[in-house]
Amino acid sequence: MTNAVLLVNLGTPDAPTASAVRRYLAEFLGDRRVVDLPRWLWWPILYGVILRIRPARSAKLYRAIWTERGSPLATGTADLVAAVGKHLGTDWIVRDAMRYGNPGVAAVLDELATMDLRRLLVIPLFPQYSATTSASVSDAVTRQLQQWRRVPEYRFVADYHVEPGYIDALAASAQAHWAQHGRAERLMLSFHGIPQRYVRNGDPYQAQCVATAKALREKLDLDDKQLMLCYQSRVGREPWLMPYTDFTLRDLPKQGIRSVQVMCPGFAIDCLETLEEIAITNREVFEHAGGERYEYIPCLNDGADHTRLFAELIARHTSGWIDTSTIVRQ
Repeated sequence: MTNAVLLVNLGTPDAPTASAVRRYLAEFLGDRRVVDLPRWLWWPILYGVILRIRPARSAKLYRAIWTERGSPLATGTADLVAAVGKHLGTDWIVRDAMRYGNPGVAAVLDELATMDLRRLLVIPLFPQYSATTSASVSDAVTRQLQQWRRVPEYRFVADYHVEPGYIDALAASAQAHWAQHGRAERLMLSFHGIPQRYVRNGDPYQAQCVATAKALREKLDLDDKQLMLCYQSRVGREPWLMPYTDFTLRDLPKQGIRSVQVMCPGFAIDCLETLEEIAITNREVFEHAGGERYEYIPCLNDGADHTRLFAELIARHTSGWIDTSTIVRQ
């Protein structure tokens, strides 16, 4: 009898090539959770414009961050899973999966089914809940389980946006960076954006981003000016959550702010949106506008604090399944 934990990240192309990016984007942008426009309106835009133009451009960006091991998101997620599995010991099988791309949710679940899976805990690697991310992971898991004759006991962690261990890990990351490099005039938290319309329709994502920022601000003893909240990665013409990261970075030097440090608390693992968009492109935006010092503080990745956070989440959410007393902070 198998007890399993599935840590699910968003996904990544298999290679930094236009064809691989096209396959990935087709799956990602074809999800109704991600783009909820009517299909008669969206399909011509997706297949007639986006998938013709964007793959080659995105592939070039992926090549800028690709490593000898492969995609940073894929290898970073695998490293985190290995660290969590080592922490938990032999009572649990810990696997990683991608909502889009490989290893896919369906394939990983089918592998676990061959191991006589009886209990399953799913944790999307998105601290702040959104229908575009966490709910889509739930869709993929339940869709696959619907095909099984024997369905395991199943629990799902919707979010962990103000989990003490999460806030502590973010604070420790910032403080470690300050100890080595000193503090900038501003600490910016850049979260992935979503259309404002999604929030109006009931998505709690923005409120949870604000709550994370508030908790971290209090933990670091910073005020509203010292710690800023912004949103990145917008696409299309409709309004997305504001303030926009790039616009804000362009305006800071005009306000006399010459130094900024940026964290991306909504990303568990470094990826294209952090390593390229934030660490490279937005650095250029800030410096071109007159900024003098720009530093990106990496995601929590497979660090010890992050590993302990997931061990604690697993212990709490599997209470009653097995003895979790051995899953303790180390």
